[in-house]
Amino acid sequence: MAKINRIHNILMAGCACAALAACGADDIASPGTGGDVIINPTPTPTPTPTPTPTPAAVTPAAGCPTIADPKGLTDEGTISSANGDAWRVCTLPSIIAKSITLPKIAGLVYQMKGRVDVGCDSGFAAPTASAPVTSSTVGCTTANGFTLVGGQLTADTNVTLTIEPGVIVYGGTGTSWLAVNRGNKINAVGTASAPIIFTSRDNINGNSTETSMGQWGGVVLMGRARTTDCNSGSVGADTCERQTEGSADPATFGGRDDAYNAGTMKYVQIRYSGYVLGANTELQALTGESIGSGTTLDYIQSFNSSDDGAEFFGGTVRMKHYIATGADDDSLDADTGIQGRFQYVLIVQRPGQGDALMEIDSNGLESDTPRQNTIVANFTAIQSQVSSNNEANDQASILNRGNSDLSLVNGIVVSPNNECVRLHGTGTASTRATLTARSVLMQCNATKYIGSGSGATAYTAADVAAIFSGNNNNDAYTASLSAVFINGAAETAATAIDAKTLDSFFDTTTYVGAVKDANDTWFAGWTCNSAYAPFDSTSTARRACTSIPL
Repeated sequence: MAKINRIHNILMAGCACAALAACGADDIASPGTGGDVIINPTPTPTPTPTPTPTPAAVTPAAGCPTIADPKGLTDEGTISSANGDAWRVCTLPSIIAKSITLPKIAGLVYQMKGRVDVGCDSGFAAPTASAPVTSSTVGCTTANGFTLVGGQLTADTNVTLTIEPGVIVYGGTGTSWLAVNRGNKINAVGTASAPIIFTSRDNINGNSTETSMGQWGGVVLMGRARTTDCNSGSVGADTCERQTEGSADPATFGGRDDAYNAGTMKYVQIRYSGYVLGANTELQALTGESIGSGTTLDYIQSFNSSDDGAEFFGGTVRMKHYIATGADDDSLDADTGIQGRFQYVLIVQRPGQGDALMEIDSNGLESDTPRQNTIVANFTAIQSQVSSNNEANDQASILNRGNSDLSLVNGIVVSPNNECVRLHGTGTASTRATLTARSVLMQCNATKYIGSGSGATAYTAADVAAIFSGNNNNDAYTASLSAVFINGAAETAATAIDAKTLDSFFDTTTYVGAVKDANDTWFAGWTCNSAYAPFDSTSTARRACTSIPL
C-alpha cells in the first residue's frame, strides 16, 4: 500500500506541475495598484513549494444505522488499514429475520461474522396453511423473529436483504459466508460508479495482495428450480434436493420452479473468496443453486477466488456481463442439470494459476433429467501460461463431460501453452456429453484437443477436432487483442452469428468475444484492477483490488 501511495503522490505532483506549466502570462490575475511593483528583485526569493497532495483518509462513521431486524446491527468499534483509513464496523445478525436495507454511509463497513442466513429455508415449494413445512434451517425459530404455527412454516419467510450502491460487506472470519435461503431474496444493486463490494477482513485492513485468496466464504443463492444428482427426494420430482457442498449445517436447494426468483445482483464485486468448508469442498465467489430465470445476475466480478469464480448447481440461470479474474480453480463451473445462458463473459486467469477456464459437467448420475444445457455467447477467455492445476485436473482450458450439452458461440480462447478443449464421454450414446461450437476462435498449443472417456462412448481428439471444423470456427487463430482483452484486427475480421436465434435471452451481436473494440467499455468503472487484468487505465490506486474505495 505504501508503494501505491508513493506512486499516487508522484503522479499527483506531476499533474500539479503540468497544471502550473499551462499558466501563461494571460492567465495571471491583475496585481492591482496597492503598492510598488518590484521587477527582478535581488536576491530572487525562493518560492514556497506546493505541498504534494495525499490521498484523503477515511474516517469512521459515528455509529451503526438502525435496521428493521429485531436483533439489529452490532457496533464492533473500528477497523484500520496501513495507510490510516478507518471504518466503523457494523456486524450483521447471524440470521436476518426481517427485510432490511444496508445503507451506504461514509466511513462504515458491514461485517459477517461466520455464516449469515437471509431468512429461513421454506422448503422445495412455497408453504401454505394447508401444506406447511418444518424447516431444518438452524435457528429458524419464533425466538429469532420468524412466524411459525405449531413449529411449522405456513408461508415463505419472504426476507429481502437490500444493499445500497457503494456498500462494502466483508467476511470477518474465514468461515463467513452469505446464505440466501429458499423463499427469500437478495437485492444487491450497485451502479457503474458505485459497485457493491463483498470482500475479506484482510482486504479492509490492507493485508491482501494480488496473490491472496480464500480469506472468507462467498455468496450463495439457493432456489427451487430443478437440479439433478439428488441428495434426497426423487429426480424429476418436486422433492429432488441437494445440500450446499461442505456446509456443516443444512443449506438446501432444489424444487421444480424453474422461474424461481432469488433476487438481483448487479454491479457487484466479490473478492478473495473460497474458504474451505469441508473435505474437497470450497465455496466460490458466487454460488447459484437451483436459482431460476426470475433471478437477475448482471455485471458481476469475481476476483481471486481460491475455488471457482462462479459455480451453478442446477437451475435456469440467466447471466450477462460476468468477469472472473484470478480464480484458482475454474472460472465458470456449471453442474447438475443446469439450463444456463451466459453472455458477455470475460475470463482472465492469473498467470500460471487456475484450472479450466470453463468446466461444464453433470458428472454423477448421467441418466438424470434434465440434461445440462448451457450456452456461452460472446466470451473472451485467457489463460496465458501453463497452469499446473489445469494439467493435473481438467487437462484443458475448456472441459465438457457427463450428462451435459454445451454450445460455445462467438467466443475467443487464448491459451497458447495449453490444450484448448477436452471432451469426455462416458455413460451411453444418449447420455454422454455433447459439444457445439459456432464462430469460436482458439489459440492453443500444438495438441489443441483432448478426447477421453471409457468404452464405446469415449471421444478421441479427432472427434473433438471435427466439432471445430467449419461453422466459422478457427483453431489456427493468433490473438491481436489489445489491453489484454479488447478485440483487435484478427478478432474484428471474424464472422459472428446472431446468438439471439439460439435463445431470446441473448442480445444480437455482430462480433466475437466479450469486448467489441476500444469504444465498448461495459467492463470499466465498476470493476477492480489487478496487474494481470487492468480494467481502467485511468483509475487511481483506490481502484486496485488490493485497496478499498472511499
